[in-house]
Amino acid sequence: MDTNSNKQAVNGQPFKKFNLKVLIFVEHIFLLVIAIATVYAMVTEVNGMIILAKATLADLLLLFIYLEILAMVGQYYSVGKLSVRFPLYIAMVALARYMIMDVKSMEDWRMLAVAGAILLLTMAVFLVRYGHVRYPYPFSSDDAAMDIRRDSAQKN
Repeated sequence: MDTNSNKQAVNGQPFKKFNLKVLIFVEHIFLLVIAIATVYAMVTEVNGMIILAKATLADLLLLFIYLEILAMVGQYYSVGKLSVRFPLYIAMVALARYMIMDVKSMEDWRMLAVAGAILLLTMAVFLVRYGHVRYPYPFSSDDAAMDIRRDSAQKN
């Protein structure tokens, strides 16, 4: 058997496309698992608020975190990419929730550190957003993953 034909078969497009389809399938399965788990956590949280007949600011911020996770999953399904800003937003809300929940028992230095972390994350969001506006990514029509995602979306 010719070694050149083996190399062409291994490095060829059919294997790459198959592997990419498998990876995309696995991504979709786990995104579905994340979405279902997030909805379950939201329902559990709302149920707890109803049972206690009380909704605190920490509860509401936790619901916002869940909504951001669902928005992240939705963006991946609609665009095929995840923005780096969504995890930054989630981190900011999570730190704010942490600060609100423990404000009475939190030491001054820890409160300053958490506030500083929120400020750093805010600056990171600003820099990422500025970079996307100032230096946009060029569109690449030969991006195999995007082509396969687009084809599978058009079939559905």
